[in-house]
Amino acid sequence: MDCCSVFQGASPSRLGYGGMRFPVVPGTGNIDEEKAKCLIDRAIRGGITYFDTAWPYHEGQSELFLGRALSAYPRGSYFLATKLPCWLVESREQAREILDQQLERLQTPYVDFYLLHNLNRNMWEKMVKLDILSLLEEYQAAGKLHRLGFSFHDSYPVFEEILRYRSWDFCQIQLNYMDTEHQAGLRGLELARSLSIPVVVMEPVKGGSLAQLPEEVAKPLQEADPEATPSRWAMRWVASQPGVAVILSGMTTMEQLEDNLDTFSPVHPLSGEEEKLVEETARRLRARLNNGCTGCRYCLPCPSGVDIPGSFQVWNNMAVYQNQRLTKRAWKNLDPEERPDRCVGCGRCETLCPQQIPIREHLAQITRQVEHFLEQN
Repeated sequence: MDCCSVFQGASPSRLGYGGMRFPVVPGTGNIDEEKAKCLIDRAIRGGITYFDTAWPYHEGQSELFLGRALSAYPRGSYFLATKLPCWLVESREQAREILDQQLERLQTPYVDFYLLHNLNRNMWEKMVKLDILSLLEEYQAAGKLHRLGFSFHDSYPVFEEILRYRSWDFCQIQLNYMDTEHQAGLRGLELARSLSIPVVVMEPVKGGSLAQLPEEVAKPLQEADPEATPSRWAMRWVASQPGVAVILSGMTTMEQLEDNLDTFSPVHPLSGEEEKLVEETARRLRARLNNGCTGCRYCLPCPSGVDIPGSFQVWNNMAVYQNQRLTKRAWKNLDPEERPDRCVGCGRCETLCPQQIPIREHLAQITRQVEHFLEQN
């Protein structure tokens, strides 16, 4: 297993285990601890030493489970990452209570990598206003938090503002070959590299979207390497980007884990020809988009309450990836009161859309097409 040496005083594995998608007991939301423990044990035997979790994962079960599972191993043999749920924090005292509870949940005297979770502009401004950073620095000085960072979900300018605010030990961004200009993107990765801040990458296979590609899109990759899964191509693309220290994967099955272990033992950077193949794959996927919605949200608020960008995201992802499971989940997660069939055709949104999308026409197609797709699959 390849290791990263860019963290001062730490060399975690390049592949990290994300604790958001452990197997669950059918019909419940409860972690199937027997299966999940087998995955953790196999991961450790395979050389994975970086384990990432967070307060809300698996409705609060992830930290508790990882605390129990990892307690069987010497504390110095692995690196543990968890995050402060910034959206819950309304005071320094509340943040302190959460921190102490997390250490208890994880059955550990310290956390190796601690993050402000899910930062956007509003969340960041709240953390600064509440002076949460000085509290984290207090815990760091006491040896309870070894390295401080943040995970990020907003635009590049916000990322740059946060990254330059202090001397961070690391940061965590979403990155994959389809999201090179989304959120922090490759530009953010380059900024972090220029500041010598190691980057942990989440969503390298875009929540599973890049793990199962439409046949005609995947064909060139399959011809180039019949043994490689689409996930392996996605993981190798991320691993080839300079400045990426750890790549997280939420592995639910032993098959996924074994594929990733094989990919990272060791991981081979993409050749120039392979980079072109992945770029062509991304081009083919983007060509399948139903429209060019960028999610800028200028069209909102909709007088009828329609989540226009959210509706287009479901519709576009369905067309691009043809993934029944992910489409069903995304459609289910869209609030019924915000679905496209609530549109009354007022046209306000079209006067505001910088992409000049015929929004009313497209909204009228979504429900029928999505439900037809789900019925067929």
